[in-house]
Amino acid sequence: MYVVVSRRMAARAVISAVALLAFLIGGCLLYARTAAANTKENGGESSGQKEYIKWVDFDIPYEVLEHALDLDVQSHDTDTPVNWVELLACAASKNGNNWKNYKTRKLDEMVQTLQEGTSMEELTKDLKYYAYYKEAYSAVLGGLVGEYEIEVPDETAPNGKRWEARYGLKGFSPIARNYPYNDFDDFGTSRDYGFKRKHLGHDLMGAVGTPIIAVEGGTVEALGWNQYGGWRIGIRSFDKKRYYYYAHLRKNFPYNKELKIGSIVQPGDVIGYLGRTGYSVAENVNNIQQPHLHFGLQLIFDESQKEGNNEIWVDVYPLVRLLYRNRSTVVKDEETKEYHRVYEIRDPAVPSTTAVSETFTTATASTGVTDPSG
Repeated sequence: MYVVVSRRMAARAVISAVALLAFLIGGCLLYARTAAANTKENGGESSGQKEYIKWVDFDIPYEVLEHALDLDVQSHDTDTPVNWVELLACAASKNGNNWKNYKTRKLDEMVQTLQEGTSMEELTKDLKYYAYYKEAYSAVLGGLVGEYEIEVPDETAPNGKRWEARYGLKGFSPIARNYPYNDFDDFGTSRDYGFKRKHLGHDLMGAVGTPIIAVEGGTVEALGWNQYGGWRIGIRSFDKKRYYYYAHLRKNFPYNKELKIGSIVQPGDVIGYLGRTGYSVAENVNNIQQPHLHFGLQLIFDESQKEGNNEIWVDVYPLVRLLYRNRSTVVKDEETKEYHRVYEIRDPAVPSTTAVSETFTTATASTGVTDPSG
């Protein structure tokens, strides 16, 4: 009888403990969701403590991105210029970030309303999540559009080129002009080398040696071997919001030899070469079956998000399609076997007084933690 009672008491104790644990977990989840909702409502800020955006779903279709960009560029020199990030943030706030049946004519209607005298502040004053989407989309797209100068062909000029001031897309495709590649939207697919995980980037299939291009200007933060990404480069934007990740670079000759940690790059610079390195603890090993560039974009709203369990990686497939409009023309130096850009760029976002930048552009003109690759 004593044994039976003891077993019953033990069973009840276990059940009580499980119930208590479930209650605590449920309470934590509810608190986390409430905090996240409050953070969203306040554009990343909640009362009493510093808050920042902890998750971004970048689901905007290519066609919508393209149309918003065109509206921005077309209106730039008019009396009522529009900002493509603000247009997209307003649209996301209205459609609940559901782009499935979104029509680009709604962007046209929005622009017409603005041209008729309504300000963006008035248009969005009752949109609960506008501030959140504006901050999130600014982090994704902030360095890709603006004023810049670039060399263009000119047969009348002494060197066959002249400088031209422009406004528009100043970000570049990660693959150089005239180099073919194949891709599809593979963000979130399964990977199992080392451990089960999701693919937090975008693969562009091409030939070994294809020149890889800096999408945006920035500072080289990572350069070297990682068992998952092989030879890889990580470049941080100057506003610190974006970390561009280029992985599986070529065996034996992965990078532009001028690059090192701390180097400054311009948008459109050749930074490395496509390969199939990675999936090996040993360095300089080709264990990736199909040659490709793994290209990823991490958003950083707080430095604690740079590494760890709270990283934010976004689907760049629609962005890569958009950047196809702007591909860097390159030429090979037969002596060094390096590729360099043909047409230089002057981007106001790139520090012009940086000695490293001057060294890198001069060279081009003369012609850990688990990385999310796979």
